[in-house]
Parts: sequence; C-alpha cells; structure tokens
Amino acid sequence: MSEPTRLRPLREASRITQMLDLVLGVDRFDRAPVDIINLALEYSRQIAPESPIHEVVERNLPGCVGALVYGKASPRQWAIMYHAGQSNGRRSFTVGHEFAHYLLHRQLIEQDKGLKGGIYCDENSVDRRGGAGIEQEADEFTAALLMPLHDFRRQQPAKERVDFDKLSRLAKRYGVSLTAAILRWLEYTETRAMMVVSNEGFAHWAKPSGPALKSGRFIRTKSTVYELPSQALAARRDYSDSALIGITQQAGVWFDEPVHEMCFRSDRYDQEITVLQFEADGPRFQEEEEEGDAFDHLIRNG
Repeated sequence: MSEPTRLRPLREASRITQMLDLVLGVDRFDRAPVDIINLALEYSRQIAPESPIHEVVERNLPGCVGALVYGKASPRQWAIMYHAGQSNGRRSFTVGHEFAHYLLHRQLIEQDKGLKGGIYCDENSVDRRGGAGIEQEADEFTAALLMPLHDFRRQQPAKERVDFDKLSRLAKRYGVSLTAAILRWLEYTETRAMMVVSNEGFAHWAKPSGPALKSGRFIRTKSTVYELPSQALAARRDYSDSALIGITQQAGVWFDEPVHEMCFRSDRYDQEITVLQFEADGPRFQEEEEEGDAFDHLIRNG
C-alpha cells in the first residue's frame, strides 16, 4: 500500500474531526459522543448531493454486522445497514465502518461486480484486529473519528496505567464498546500492556501495546490454540470486584515476570476481557515477533 493511500483514512477522519471541533467546540465530548448516524447522512449530502447516504437502518444480517449497499438507479443512492441487536457502542463502530467505506471506497465497491450491490462486513472486518486492505482502512478511519487521539490522550495520558473504571468512562465518553476503547488506548500508550479476549479457558485473540510487543510480551492465537494459565482470573471464572480492580500475578503465571491482571466478563457476548499491565520497560526483544496482522502494523507504525 502506498504512503498516500495508507494515510488517507486518517487524513479523512482528521478533516471531519477538525470540522466538528470548529462547529461544536473542542470540548464537544464533554457533552456527547459523535452522532455517527446523523453525521453520515448530513456529510454525505454535503460532499455528494447526487449520490448520498439516504438512510441508516437496522436489519437482520445473518453472518454480518454491517453493510453498505446501493440501489440500481443512477446516480447511486446508498444506505448503511447494521445487524439487529448490537449494543449502542458496537452499533456506532459498525455504522462508522460502513460510513468509511462510503467515503473511501464507494467507487471500488460499485465497480466490483463480485460485491453485487454493496459490501457486507462480518465481525472480523469490524473489530480492529482481523481486517486487511479496505477493511483495515475503514477501521482506522472509524477509530480516529469516534476517538480522536488529541482528546483521548488528554483523558488518559500515554504514560499512565489504566483500570476498568477509567476504560469504561472512556468508552462512555466516545460512545463505543469497551473493547474499542481498550484497543485505542493500546495504540498510543507508552506502558507495556495487553488485552486478551477469551472464552471457556481459551484465548480467542490478544493484542499488545507497542512497548509490550517490543519486549516480547505477546500471545500467539493464529493457527494455534492458546489455553489460559490455570491461575488466570478468566480460567478460574473469577469475575468478582477484586478481578475488576486487578491482582498481581507472579512470574511464571503469564510470562517470566510479574504482571497486574484485570478481568471483566461480558455475558452479552459470552467472552472475557483481560487486561495485563507490566512493570517498567522490560527487556528489548527483536529475535521473534508476534505474527503480524493489520492492527499490529498500525501499532508498529505509531
């Protein structure tokens, strides 16, 4: 991917962010998150009055979380659909993802005969970890638009550790899921930290911060089964208040150094979210790195 193309999602998000800051004020998140549905409708009318997004609707989309579709008539009329039953935070990110496809990729989507009237995105395309190509670009745009770093950093400085109370307040401030807020924090934090998403004692996926990755703190979940340590809070099914606050796990439980572990259980999505935070900077590690994906490359590129 060329440099201008790689930066285009962030530039587009920055342009809209500056517009919103100018119109609503730089303190706008003190009052409300980005109204992504109305933004998609109004902004598309401004930039493409002949071919705007004419509706954002809830639909039953088996196997998908969202879609950007267009009608047969020309000029095209577009619509965003999001799968029924999503939480408000997940819905915001889904709509933002499809809005990004409209801004960045609608010509590609229209010209691709294999897409048959639109693009349908499954969960792996909209969760900031499994996407590539235009799905990665859509995720980058959405995170930057819903959670601008200039505001996020003010709320959570890069050198400070977090707890679930802070992370939940950030998720509420930006109207996103807890997972999205944690992943955004992991992009810029200067601390060594990691998120692990698991169920039934096994990790589905894990993401380290840049400093954690550089010190060799990562978990392989691609093409392998990673069983949680027996003393991990999720493995013990400990979802108590103490687990939310966190405990110190000794060296040898997760890695060969102590780690502060916090765990939260989401019954709605039948999964646990574990956040690991390490002390100090840790060793430099360059011989082997986590198997890369789109989000990993984003972390390494700052």
